[in-house]
Amino acid sequence: MKINGTPFRTIWLAADGRGVEIIDQTRLPHDFVTVTLRTLADAEDAIRDMWVRGAPLIGATAAYGVALAALTDASDAGLDHAYRVLHATRPTAINLKWALDEMIACLRPLPVAERGGAAYARAAAICDEDSAANSALGEHGARIIAEIHRRKGERVNVLTHCNAGWLATVDWGTAIAPIYKAFDAGIPVHVWVDETRPRNQGASLTARELNWHGVPHTVIADNTGGHLMQHGLVDLVIVGTDRTTRNGDVCNKIGTYLKALAAKDNNVPFYVGLPSPTIDWTVADGVREIPIEERSPREQSHIFGKAPDGSVVEVQVIPDGSNAINYGFDVTPARLVTGLITERGICAASPEGLKALFPEKG
Repeated sequence: MKINGTPFRTIWLAADGRGVEIIDQTRLPHDFVTVTLRTLADAEDAIRDMWVRGAPLIGATAAYGVALAALTDASDAGLDHAYRVLHATRPTAINLKWALDEMIACLRPLPVAERGGAAYARAAAICDEDSAANSALGEHGARIIAEIHRRKGERVNVLTHCNAGWLATVDWGTAIAPIYKAFDAGIPVHVWVDETRPRNQGASLTARELNWHGVPHTVIADNTGGHLMQHGLVDLVIVGTDRTTRNGDVCNKIGTYLKALAAKDNNVPFYVGLPSPTIDWTVADGVREIPIEERSPREQSHIFGKAPDGSVVEVQVIPDGSNAINYGFDVTPARLVTGLITERGICAASPEGLKALFPEKG
């Protein structure tokens, strides 16, 4: 994707071929800052403190984290240590474990002396695969938007939640990839952007990247979506996911479940965009089996914003003495999902639907 005409991915190798460059997403939307990761500890901090976020980008960063670790200790013990450190950073997104498993499977059979170079090559391949998968799922999802436009004959209004654009992946995005593809094809599209409290990843990130790309959009309070649906102002909902079960349950940013309920009640199609590494084939019941990350209450009690003098400041929004709790995700049952948009096509959110697209998973 492009920022002010310059092509960017969210993660890339530094000029020295060893460091790993990322966009510090905690500084968006007001400041565009890049950071160089040079150690395993840097990669750990980047994931845990959400300099990078979004399931595919977390996985890509973890892959490069293993490569950075291999620079100093590529032994079996060193790889095991890197795996444990990175796996502990975020509990919900399955792409993290998938990428770490991919790296270990690639490196373990090799002589120690060859592991460093192989680690960088496999991490780069994981990034390229993510970009290609998201571009493909964008093409599949854009057909849904094109069909709505054909029937409607006017602008298509899409509601999304949190950030599942290119900032959440290596490139293109998941939920937003179909929107980019449709927009680039000339289809008139407008996006309702949930602010997505408590970290405001819709208002800060989705709005920022749609603005960069020129896609018409409007930021709304999280609780506005149901009202818009009741009045026929939403043609479809597309969200991303951090983990999808083999039965089609979808775990995504907290508040997604409520959007799915409102969509169901108003007969609005509810789609989920996901590259296949986001599917957890070992889990059937998302509500009972997916661990839900509980983050710092400070994310709920405080908020960052731009002051009149241009400085970015943090302010407290709840009274002194009030408690806060901060669940990061919720699970939307498969029965509320119209379809899953993957790099191989669109399927029902069901075991049969997923097996039809991924028969090798049994």
